[in-house]
Amino acid sequence: MDWRERPRCDETPEWAALTRLAAAQPDFDVRAAFARDPERFARLSQGAPELFADWSRSRIDAAAEAQLLALARACGLEAHRDALFAGEPVNTTEGRAALHPLLRAPAVGSAIAGWPTPALAPLHRAVLETLERMLAYAEAVRADPDMTDVVNIGIGGSDLGPRMAVQALAAWGAAGPRVHFVSNLDGHELAQTLAGLAPERTLFLVVSKTFTTLETLTNAHSARDWFLAQGGRDVARHFVGITTAVEAARAFGIETTFGFWDWVGGRYSVWSAVGLALAIAIGAEGFRAFLAGAHAMDAHFCTAPLEANLPARLGLLDLWNRDVLGFGSRCVAPYHAGLARLPAYLQQLEMESNGKRVDLRGRALTLPTSPVVWGEPGTNGQHAFFQLLHQGTDVIPVEFLAVARARHGLVGHHAGLVANALAQARALMVGQDDPGGHRHFPGNRPSSFLLLEDLTPRSLGALLALYEHRVFVSGSLWGIDSFDQWGVELGKALARDLTPRLLSGDVTGLDAATAGLIGRLAPFFEKK
Repeated sequence: MDWRERPRCDETPEWAALTRLAAAQPDFDVRAAFARDPERFARLSQGAPELFADWSRSRIDAAAEAQLLALARACGLEAHRDALFAGEPVNTTEGRAALHPLLRAPAVGSAIAGWPTPALAPLHRAVLETLERMLAYAEAVRADPDMTDVVNIGIGGSDLGPRMAVQALAAWGAAGPRVHFVSNLDGHELAQTLAGLAPERTLFLVVSKTFTTLETLTNAHSARDWFLAQGGRDVARHFVGITTAVEAARAFGIETTFGFWDWVGGRYSVWSAVGLALAIAIGAEGFRAFLAGAHAMDAHFCTAPLEANLPARLGLLDLWNRDVLGFGSRCVAPYHAGLARLPAYLQQLEMESNGKRVDLRGRALTLPTSPVVWGEPGTNGQHAFFQLLHQGTDVIPVEFLAVARARHGLVGHHAGLVANALAQARALMVGQDDPGGHRHFPGNRPSSFLLLEDLTPRSLGALLALYEHRVFVSGSLWGIDSFDQWGVELGKALARDLTPRLLSGDVTGLDAATAGLIGRLAPFFEKK
C-alpha cells in the first residue's frame, strides 16, 4: 500500500468490526478477565529494549487487540512507518520529512539492516559531523574550570526535552557544570536564574532554529544585558547559538553556532544540537548512550512484527482507550523524582502532535484524537489528585512508570516508593466494597505500567523513542499529520498585535472582553 493512499481508521471495515466487538461487552471487567484467563498478564505485557510494559489491567482483551492489529494493517501502518524512516515527506502540510530517527543512527553498525539507506547517506554524514563537533564542544565546557554554570534559553521543544532529560539523568552529571533552564517570557524566571550567577563563569545557550522566537530572543537579550551590566566581557565566549540563522546569531554577538535541519521538529529535537545542554551535563559518552538507547527502540519499531511491536501495541491501546472506550484523558505518574518533568514533555509530544481536528486531506475528523495528558510524580500525586482517579465520576487511565534500581543508599525509601506504585495500580483495579458508602472504591479502573531496570542515558533514550513511535502509531491510524503544529501560530500573531496596545492603550477593532482587560492593564505599562 502506498503510504499516501492509506485509509483513515474509521473508514475501514475493520473499524466497524472493532466497534461491534466493543459493543458486545459493554460491562468489561478486568477482574473477571483475570479470573477467566490465567495467561492474561503474559498476553498483555512485553519487553522491549531497556524496559518492560504491562497493560493487562486495561479494559482490553486478546480479541480486541487482534482486531486492532488488523485495523493497523488495513490502515497501512507499516508502509507509513517505512516511509518515515525512508525520509519521505510524511509531514505533508509542510512538505517535509520527519527524520529524527536519523539523529540517533550510529556511524557504523546500525541495528536496522540497510538503514540509513544510500539516499540518506549525505544527510547522515552531516548529522554525524554536527554531533562530533557538538560533543567536542561539550567536553571542552566540562573540562573548563572557569565555566561553573550553563543557562539554556529556549522554549517548547528547545526546553522541554533537554530540561526533562538533564533532571532525569542528574546522577550522571556530577562532574559537569550546573545546568539551568529559562523558557518563560515571564521575567521572574530569568531573574531568579541569574541571581547568584557570576557572568565570567556562566555560559548561555540560545536555542532557536530561526533566531526569531519571541520568548527566547527576549530572554537572550535580557541575559546579554545582565552579562554586560555585571562586568561580563567577551560575549562570543559566553553565548552559543543552536540555530540555523547564523547571520542573525552573529549580529547578536554569537560566533559559535550548531545547526540542525528543517526535518527536525521541535518536540523531536533533543537528539540534535538542541541537546547540547544535556551533552554538557552528562558528557559525550553519556549522550552517545542516550542516542544508542533510542536507536535500539527504533530498530525494534522497524523490525518487530506488529504482534510483538511495543510502540505499535501501545499506540493501538491509546486509540482503543480514546475512541472506543471514550476516555478523554490519561494520567502519567512516574514513580521516580528524576522523571518529574516527563509529563510536561509528553504533553507537548502527544498533544502538539495529535491534537488535530482535520485529516491529511483537510476533512473534519469524526473521531477524537489526542487525549489530555497530565500528571505528577508519585507519591506526591497520591496526596493530590488520586482521590479523583479512585472515586471520581470520570474514568481516567493511569500510566505508572517505575525504576527497579535506585542510585542512592536509601533502600527502604525505594522499596516503599515502588510498593506504592504497585499498590495504586492494584487499588485502581480491585477497588473496595462498601456499597453506597464513602469508602466504596468501584475498581475496574484501567492502568498500564512501564518498568525500567535502571534510569540511565540508554534507558531514557529508549523510553523517549518508545513514546515518539507510539504517538506516531495512533496519529497514523487517525490519518492526521503528527508533525505539524499550526495551532500554536494564531496566538503568537495576536500577541504581536496586542503588545504595543498594552503600551498605548489603543483598543480599536478589538472584541469587548480584550478591550476591557487592556483598559484595566494599560495604566500599569505607562512610562513613568
